[in-house]
Amino acid sequence: MASTDKSRTSIGVISDTHGHFDPLVLELFAGVDHIIHAGDVIDGETLGLLETVAPVTVVPGNLDTGKLARQPREVAASAGGVLFAVGHKRKRLLKKLLTGRIEGLPSGRQPDLVVFGHDHIPSVEWVDGTLYLNPGTASSPHEEDDDPTVAIVTVEPTGLGVRFVPLVRSEEALTG
Repeated sequence: MASTDKSRTSIGVISDTHGHFDPLVLELFAGVDHIIHAGDVIDGETLGLLETVAPVTVVPGNLDTGKLARQPREVAASAGGVLFAVGHKRKRLLKKLLTGRIEGLPSGRQPDLVVFGHDHIPSVEWVDGTLYLNPGTASSPHEEDDDPTVAIVTVEPTGLGVRFVPLVRSEEALTG
């Protein structure tokens, strides 16, 4: 069951599933308060599975089509008191942040967490009190990709903490 205590808030972060969903993700995200998917979902079934665990905020990636592709490319929301902004491509998301043109972002407010995907490289960086996070790819669809990962963000007494969790590379993802 998700926690309502901000000091125990946790957010599952995933990106670039590319239609290949590792069932381990459901176990890893069990108990999180919210899930952020930073695009290139490809398969709507993935979102359905994630929604069985916690509320999901999702943005389309450059490979998403149909209903998902018509959703806003960048959005802001809050989970357990953590204000976050999410977009698939870092460069586009940063431009939107600089101009204050992100749906749901209060005027003049910087998010606590900025999430993006696209390049399949897990990374974390603090900039002026904001955590910038790429969870990596959850599917590793390209041979040159690192192994797949997801991330879990937690609210710690000292601020936000991030833990990258490795997944097993699927041969199906490489050939699919």
